[in-house]
Amino acid sequence: MTEHQTGDKTTKDPIPLPDETHMGTPTAQPAMGGPATRGDEMEGGPRITGEQIAKAGPLLALLLACLYFTIATDQFLKGDNFSLIFQQVMVIGTIAIGQTIIILTAGIDLSCGAVMAFGSIVMTKMAVDNGVPPVLAILLGIGACVAFGFINGGLVTFMGLPPFIVTLGTLNIAFALTHIYSNDNTISDLPSAMTALGNTFDLGGTAVTYGSLVCLGLFAITWFVLTQTAWGRRVYALGDAPEATRLMGVNVRRQLLMVYVVAGAIYGVAALLLVSRTDVGDPNAGQTENLDAITAVVLGGTSLFGGRGTIIGTLIGALFVGVLRNGLILKGVESIYVTLFTGILVILAVSVDQFARRRAL
Repeated sequence: MTEHQTGDKTTKDPIPLPDETHMGTPTAQPAMGGPATRGDEMEGGPRITGEQIAKAGPLLALLLACLYFTIATDQFLKGDNFSLIFQQVMVIGTIAIGQTIIILTAGIDLSCGAVMAFGSIVMTKMAVDNGVPPVLAILLGIGACVAFGFINGGLVTFMGLPPFIVTLGTLNIAFALTHIYSNDNTISDLPSAMTALGNTFDLGGTAVTYGSLVCLGLFAITWFVLTQTAWGRRVYALGDAPEATRLMGVNVRRQLLMVYVVAGAIYGVAALLLVSRTDVGDPNAGQTENLDAITAVVLGGTSLFGGRGTIIGTLIGALFVGVLRNGLILKGVESIYVTLFTGILVILAVSVDQFARRRAL
């Protein structure tokens, strides 16, 4: 700060204010393929940002996996095989949508698979044993999943409990209720309306299920909400800078509660897709889907620390998991080794996320 003499008065230059981009919001990164910054030029070339790594990595891995299995097996490129991959992915992919919006807020949901299983038992048992109309039974099953989402969100937001602990507890509750309510019996002879999404139509000689279209439609809707609406921007803000979001006038508790409620509703849709694919209500379903969904989200480039990630990346991550499992099985690899490879990939994906965060600092 300097002083200037002007007559009898002494004036001082104002202290420069910090740039607004550093006040509660992350510094903007150069767009992919955009011009290099001055710091980049001093280092000898354009700098690869963490955001670019997160966006390009999952797609590159998916393309390389497809290329490898195309060369290694004769069955991989067939239409029926791709139809099978999409059928296997649609349930996990749908759960991963709900998991994504929770992880974007720096939370996590370990109960998603068990909640989905409970919703599937509610809707099938209501329709078969209680004679409830199929549409109403489906709504009741989705409502049961929404109730778990409300409980999870309420305990996290109003009680201040860690999401990991809360959802670990509700995982066990949902698992127990599923077996108690079903009496450990598989529910069959479902009404046709409840399994309609498992029906197929012909697309270029390939049988495609209507459930796959529902899954893709949910991805499209979620992409629009997260990228084009104020609600979606607040989801990112909750994970990136929750205190700054509160100071901006956002009701952080209500926003976070709605995230868990919406995720619960999405798990309910996944329950319907599961029922339509298997034609039964299985109380033993959903026992590994929580880890599979988290795997898809992480491999898709969403940061476990919140605030960064895309729903398209989650779709790519889910497809990558489906392609990897399908390709390894076609090569005759035992399923236990598929699980082993998946676990290694999750660790690598989190390591890349950490690397990207450090470069962004």
